[in-house]
Amino acid sequence: MSTTIYDIAERADVSTATVSRVFNDESGVSEDTRQHVLDAATALNYRPHASAQNLARQHTNQIAVVAPVVANYFYMHVMRGIQHALADRDMDLTIHAPANPQDRIHEQPDPESLNTYMARALQPGRNDGIFLLSMPLTGEWADRLAETNRAVVLADGDHPQFESFVVDSQEGGYKATQHLIDLGHERIGHITVEYDPPPARARRKGYEQALRDDGRTVRDDLIAASNERPFAFSEKGGYRAMKTLLERDPRPDAVFAASDMQALGAMEAVRKQGLRVPEDLAIVGFDDLELSRCAGLTTLRQPARTMGARAARTLLRRIDDTDAGPVSSTVFSPELVVRRTCGGHPKQEAASAGFTWREA
Repeated sequence: MSTTIYDIAERADVSTATVSRVFNDESGVSEDTRQHVLDAATALNYRPHASAQNLARQHTNQIAVVAPVVANYFYMHVMRGIQHALADRDMDLTIHAPANPQDRIHEQPDPESLNTYMARALQPGRNDGIFLLSMPLTGEWADRLAETNRAVVLADGDHPQFESFVVDSQEGGYKATQHLIDLGHERIGHITVEYDPPPARARRKGYEQALRDDGRTVRDDLIAASNERPFAFSEKGGYRAMKTLLERDPRPDAVFAASDMQALGAMEAVRKQGLRVPEDLAIVGFDDLELSRCAGLTTLRQPARTMGARAARTLLRRIDDTDAGPVSSTVFSPELVVRRTCGGHPKQEAASAGFTWREA
């Protein structure tokens, strides 16, 4: 069996990424380490394949995007931002995402399926850089990404080894709940998702912290989650969770939903119960989708397109310059957008809560 760079890495006690940098004559390796790797290669009678070296040095003009789903309003806006930033570059996007059947489009893909698409994106010669959208990284995948020596950027997720762009979901949950507290609501409920992805978990933390800071107790009977694993925070999930809350006694007089789609579903459940929004129950969402503006939904705006564009420009910079410096994490602050679903005229409502109104 022929010798591989894994054999050399093991003998030299270095990573495969270091071995690759030595054979491709790249910077970032000390002379002592370089010589140590070359000595190990000589001892194992290893000769790097010329075509493989050439391939490693060439650009593919391809960028991979790995996401749990793409049929999701938030991801679509992130992708628009990415495409806008790449408009002047000769770069093609390759999307790696499970092809869920149409009737399961909002479900969380299984880990094995996601692992398959991650592995495809990491294949040699496939791309110059990789976007990870809402992909929590295990230690194993982080190490494998680092070993490829490719540019990697995370959006809606973070990891200390890679450049990342996220929205402060906990701050958003706090702002949403505080707004409802300021409006005088007593029984503030929360709609989340059962499988507890990081953004939903952070939004719930913000909700709970705002209640505690106001001297209130977090009540489990005011929190509901869909049990159908709607990864995209679906409208159906919000509808069913709101039905659960409305069946409890006493029911909430206001609800913060972890996404706009859930909030829109919740609004439909309230209507079918013969109740009115906001007269009988106020609702706040999280995202600020176009649909939310039409529905007059009070929500937390997260800058999805800006996030995508900033992430894309960062990825391009790291593709062009492998020594682009240390990684950083950019955290966006969500903006409270006050509309009709919390009661009264938007301008009056905003003023009473201490916010500056602007048309959205």
